[in-house]
Amino acid sequence: MPLTLRVLCPDQSVFDGSADEVILPSTSGQMGVLPGHISLLTALDVGVLRLREGSKWTSIALMGGFAEVEANEVNVLVNGAEPASSIDANTVQAELDAAQQVASGFETKPNSPEKFKAQQALLRAKARVQAVK
Repeated sequence: MPLTLRVLCPDQSVFDGSADEVILPSTSGQMGVLPGHISLLTALDVGVLRLREGSKWTSIALMGGFAEVEANEVNVLVNGAEPASSIDANTVQAELDAAQQVASGFETKPNSPEKFKAQQALLRAKARVQAVK
């Protein structure tokens, strides 16, 4: 019996279908979910959700949120999400390079709000690059 997976953002449904396996980027590390998984609620970090349908793997870049697992249903509620199929690898690599340069400019300012924003932009860019690999 496959899992029912829903990936929802405030403005759209990114994925609604079945999966044989889901790997989530929880705040405590990668977490795999298979049919029959125990019920849980977990916070998600910025990262990549991977889902397997048969032998095919699909990636979705997530921008943080929560996941609920219950009765073979996985509901993922996130601030933003982007399927790997809609990400241009060249564009996102350029965005990652730019975000790394900006973030490195704040090394001498440990507690500035600008540094936090730059680090978040870097995490988002890394997640998008990982999703297309």
